[in-house]
Amino acid sequence: MEISGIISAIVIGIIIGVLGRLVVPGRQRIGVLWTILVGIAAALVGSGIASAFDVADTEGVDWIEWLIQIGLAAVGVAALDRSKVRR
Repeated sequence: MEISGIISAIVIGIIIGVLGRLVVPGRQRIGVLWTILVGIAAALVGSGIASAFDVADTEGVDWIEWLIQIGLAAVGVAALDRSKVRR
């Protein structure tokens, strides 16, 4: 992976993490760094799932892939928030 791929993964992860955090209702007790890390992980896993279902490369904007990634980020943010509350 080249440096441009890493930088783009971080930028997309930030966007996905923030959108996932906005989807989860209420206040989340996790930091920005955790949101970014969840977003990066959701972007990578979501891309893999979209590729498996053959919806990763479509004409125009890949809306289905974005929805998968945002959904995974929302689940990740909610799960991390729940684990922080219990501590």
